[in-house]
Amino acid sequence: MKPAVHRLNSPDSDHSVTEVDYEDDLQANEHDTESEQSTDQSQPNLPVQNVAEIPYIDDVLAIPSTHAHHQDVDMPDGSYLAEFLLAKGYEVHGIIRRASTFNTARIQHLYADPKSHRQGRMKLHYGDMTDSSCLVKIISTVKPSEIYNLAAQSHVKVSFDLSEYTAEVDAVGTLRLLDAIRTSGLDKQVKFYQASTSELYGKVQEVPQKETTPFYPRSPYACAKLYGYWIVVNYREAYNMFACNGILFNHESPRRGESFVTRKITRSVSKIALVRPPSFVTLAQAMWLMLQQSEPEDFVIATGETHSVREFVEAAFRHIGKEIVWEGAGESEVGKEKGTGVVRVRINPKYFRPTEVDLLLGDPSKAKEKFGWTPKVTFKELVKDMMDSDLELMKKNPAA
Repeated sequence: MKPAVHRLNSPDSDHSVTEVDYEDDLQANEHDTESEQSTDQSQPNLPVQNVAEIPYIDDVLAIPSTHAHHQDVDMPDGSYLAEFLLAKGYEVHGIIRRASTFNTARIQHLYADPKSHRQGRMKLHYGDMTDSSCLVKIISTVKPSEIYNLAAQSHVKVSFDLSEYTAEVDAVGTLRLLDAIRTSGLDKQVKFYQASTSELYGKVQEVPQKETTPFYPRSPYACAKLYGYWIVVNYREAYNMFACNGILFNHESPRRGESFVTRKITRSVSKIALVRPPSFVTLAQAMWLMLQQSEPEDFVIATGETHSVREFVEAAFRHIGKEIVWEGAGESEVGKEKGTGVVRVRINPKYFRPTEVDLLLGDPSKAKEKFGWTPKVTFKELVKDMMDSDLELMKKNPAA
């Protein structure tokens, strides 16, 4: 799915919100390269409504024409943010890329009628972060009061293979969006949120990391996001725009893309369990609170805790009543099921990155002090939520 731009109207104030989201996944659907209009009714060529914008993010995005896509992010942040804003009375506008297949699964429940894809207070528009003209057209027509930019090719490993595209979307795309706001004459009306990343810290210079910690990016993705971070700061200072960076550390949920390690773990463990008889809401609140402050600032959003992939694997197996025992070392290390000796976990070197980050541990003290934000979901609760979701998925479709 493509970046989404949403415009929102709040009953409490004249709020408009725009959010942009990309989520590039390793598994991308093929998209037609023809320029004809889509005939499916799930993604009609909509006229832009007079409402606020918020970009929408779908964890499972496809690759339109020559583009390789996110996400996230893999992050399903957009779908949770859209839910959060709709609950506050906003009207949300999202930007999506044209696809020959339905690619709105994570927000389907937000349609006024999910079965017919009839839109209510959530509006979708075709667009692309590599096309400045479409961004200007959407923003100038919608005239949002808030914009949340979650758009990105956010798969770190993939960014080494698609470095130029990652730069076009994550770095220059952010610049295009900021310029679109100014071209539309809304630079004094719009509040802008930029989804930044803990990957900026890379080869960490201090532990824990806070807003003043020096950056040392270690991947094309992080380098592109570094440009995005500083262009937001530059436009804030040069043009007096209300623009904030939210430096979010790793965050998971049941809507995480299937190509990311945590979902691979919960999906695989769920299959084992069946064969052998939001946290995100909290993050959406943090994004929103940043734009409700009197002055624009940058914030680290993190739990202040760190957990390894090993811990996640062990917790996932415990959820289905199994214990993992580790044997070997390095690439030869395996995780065996206690009692049976069956190898359940192996290391696959193909997923190693050319350069890796060090210990990422965020210090969210500033967010707590400024607007009272604290994490509300524990590590154990998160693993349980993700496992329960994938167990239910596998019961319905064992081949998923």
